[in-house]
Amino acid sequence: MENRIDRSVTRCEWNLNDALLTRYHDEEWGVPLHDDRMLFEFLALDGMQAGLSWNTILRKRENFRQAFDHFEIEVVAGYTDAKIQALLADAGIVRNKAKINAIIQNARHVLEIQQELGSLDAYLWSFTGGVTVQNGWQTLSQIPATSPISDAMSKDMVARGFKFCGSTILYAFMQAAGMINDHIVTCFRYKELYTG
Repeated sequence: MENRIDRSVTRCEWNLNDALLTRYHDEEWGVPLHDDRMLFEFLALDGMQAGLSWNTILRKRENFRQAFDHFEIEVVAGYTDAKIQALLADAGIVRNKAKINAIIQNARHVLEIQQELGSLDAYLWSFTGGVTVQNGWQTLSQIPATSPISDAMSKDMVARGFKFCGSTILYAFMQAAGMINDHIVTCFRYKELYTG
């Protein structure tokens, strides 16, 4: 049954016994991601999360995908004022003008990075040397909100004109995109994703 949670395994406690969050934790969170479109989607959604819970964003994820043309970078980069107005009228997403404008602006900067470096993937993963940083946290309380890597990434992205890419947002992005393994060591996913 789709909504049943397997309680026979130990996992990170942040899923709150919620079926959707648990599935996200078990199947996506921390899996190394190298597809430019998906990386852009994760960046966009983490920016949208600012000031909100991840659960809120996750529940609206399909709505976001529909509204933002499945985060096709070139399509989003070409959005017009009319499209922005349509997004602001879409009750299925977070209707925050600054965040919507940031996604569009960020898409344009992603195109610049692809021109310069070949891919968003190459750019983002350069901050970790192309490998997943393997942490070894015993408890959720040990996990930081930022790191020197997320600080450096944020500084560079801000210099390139990106918005909603502070160090805290980017640290959450790095966790989600598998650039760091922040599953606690007792979580069954920690060993499955460990590459050390």
